[in-house]
Amino acid sequence: MEMAREGTQPVRARLGLWDAVSIIVGIVIGSTIFKSPQIIMSKVPSPEWGLGAWALGGVLSLIGALCYAELASTYPRSGGDYVYLSRAFGPWCGFLFGWAQLAVILTASCAMLAFVFGEYAAQIWSPPAVIGSPDLWAALLAAAAVVALSLTNILGVVLGKWTQNLLSLLKIIGLGAIVVVGFKHGRADVLAGPTTAGTMAFGTAMILVLYAYGGWNDAAFVAAEVRDRRNILRALILGTGLITIIYLAVNVAYLRVLGFETMRKPETAVAAEVGRMTLQDNGARAISVLVMVSALGAINGLIFTGSRVYSTLGAENSIFALLGRWSPRLGSPVWSILIQAAITLAMIAGVGTAFGRNGIDSVMGQLGLGAMPWDQYFGGFDTLLAGTAPVFWGFFLLSGLSLFALRQRDPDIERPFRVPLFPLLPLIFCGTCGYMLYSAIDWAKYIALIGAVPLAVGLPLYWMSRRTVADESKGA
Repeated sequence: MEMAREGTQPVRARLGLWDAVSIIVGIVIGSTIFKSPQIIMSKVPSPEWGLGAWALGGVLSLIGALCYAELASTYPRSGGDYVYLSRAFGPWCGFLFGWAQLAVILTASCAMLAFVFGEYAAQIWSPPAVIGSPDLWAALLAAAAVVALSLTNILGVVLGKWTQNLLSLLKIIGLGAIVVVGFKHGRADVLAGPTTAGTMAFGTAMILVLYAYGGWNDAAFVAAEVRDRRNILRALILGTGLITIIYLAVNVAYLRVLGFETMRKPETAVAAEVGRMTLQDNGARAISVLVMVSALGAINGLIFTGSRVYSTLGAENSIFALLGRWSPRLGSPVWSILIQAAITLAMIAGVGTAFGRNGIDSVMGQLGLGAMPWDQYFGGFDTLLAGTAPVFWGFFLLSGLSLFALRQRDPDIERPFRVPLFPLLPLIFCGTCGYMLYSAIDWAKYIALIGAVPLAVGLPLYWMSRRTVADESKGA
């Protein structure tokens, strides 16, 4: 089958089961498993509660994966949620989803992960004398990672997927090494630890746990490029299952080496401390490399899948027509990847450097909003992600509701897979998303404007796009 012409999406499916699984594993396992376990354990009274939170996060993610498996196998087009939301609630909803992913959500995630890579890389490679500033050096390394991975994905699906497969494999091997070291050098009484009265904040712990599981649904963005529709279901289930096992095993390894009381101290960098305690300086350096590889895998997965959302947005909305152009020679959405990279680089410059943060604070001051609370929500990029979380969970909830709407709208369409125990499991998924939406708004407070304002800008953009289409129709 021939490639489509430039300006349309390709019809050649090149992704197998492991390709789709590696996308899920690569995107989900980013930096959170190295940064958040100690915070999660500090919110619960015992190791059992902490491990239970991670297990519950896996179960809830699996329920969500079953819902997405029905949607993705029934509507196997590139774009994932964009397709489901457009068909269920109207093109305006899909447009706003695609715009939000491009303007803030996916690009901010890419920028944050790139800066995680840059910070750890800067610890290994000292900045040249001409640069001097570690802050600027980390930002430059982050930008270099985005440019390199964007170019890799521009060169085609095959190179992009093999890059993803390799990074995901290295990530699994590295996390497996942490588990082996933890079980070899740790103690057996992993659940030992006094129950701490008055520290129960299980809801907050679940917010962080579900954030750590976030991204498994991105495999639906590339559904049209999966060779066998049955592999969409298998990839979602295998991917979420594998991630759950990895998360539980790594947390058990942390507990075996550090113990509950040490692990729950907020200042403890759990992964680095495990490496230092078991393998001294070599262990700490190995953990730094593992974090770098993990971040790169997540960035590559987001670039690969995100560009498919923007491409579908551009193919159906004339105002973003440039995003919908695919290269017939390279077989990739070149302009989607380039524009995504440009926005990500702008975020790295704006949030990842002192000069950029000062500039943002100056603009906000002139608007009478005051300076950004960069030191809150774990600082820097995490502040931006806290602000965009309500938008993320809002669309996630709408995608869950679209399952009910599409069963009513398309009752006779072929559904290769149906969610078991319908409507119970989709209701659990929607309830989880609703709780997370409420929690995200309560957590972010006025910082939620970071996501809400760009989302609101999407409304006039949608109107302009529809008006352009109407004018073109009249002219024809």
